[in-house]
Amino acid sequence: MIAIFLLLNGLFLWVFDGEYNILQSGFADLSPFFTLAPWILIFLIPAVTMRSFSDEKKQGTIELLLTKPLSIWQIVNGKFLGSFLLIVIALLPTLVYVYVIASLGSPEGNIDMGSTMGSYFGLLFLVASYTAIGVFTSTLSENQIVAFLIAVMLCFLFYYGFEGLSNYVSGFEDLVAKFGMDYHFKSMARGVLDTRDILYFVSVAFVFLSFTVYQLKSLKS
Repeated sequence: MIAIFLLLNGLFLWVFDGEYNILQSGFADLSPFFTLAPWILIFLIPAVTMRSFSDEKKQGTIELLLTKPLSIWQIVNGKFLGSFLLIVIALLPTLVYVYVIASLGSPEGNIDMGSTMGSYFGLLFLVASYTAIGVFTSTLSENQIVAFLIAVMLCFLFYYGFEGLSNYVSGFEDLVAKFGMDYHFKSMARGVLDTRDILYFVSVAFVFLSFTVYQLKSLKS
């Protein structure tokens, strides 16, 4: 999964012709990467998380897991952190892009580090929200493909769905758009870490992890 993520980003950013090609853009910034990455992660993260609990249910080991001397919150957090750290490891090599673009800038080092670091922080919060959604959907079915598809649908809805819906809601466009991840991710990408944006992503992750705990408690009972 890490290899696929890095390969797709590398091809779109440095090889394929198009709007995402950094070398053809003429600007020393990583905005094409931060535009592209959330869409790739919509498919990557559900692929990572789809086995979290669905495989446990299919193999019949979920009962054994729930009898361990651990609280359900500890089990859920363990699954969540395992998947989250895997995606963070996938993002680490992309820091090389920052060095390359800074080296290619004219003059050298001519890159907006505030915006770049803000975008990376936003991406981490986005990954946390996607991961919480993926872990939750893995409790809904024994079939990993079903869990994957539901996770992709929910991630798409929360990332772009509300922004798309805002175009059809006259008078409440901004209010509806604020329910979407894209609005808050773009806000953090400006380089300003607003507590409202951080609170939004933390709330989304917490809500879906709470749903996961509820699902497991219903299985346990």
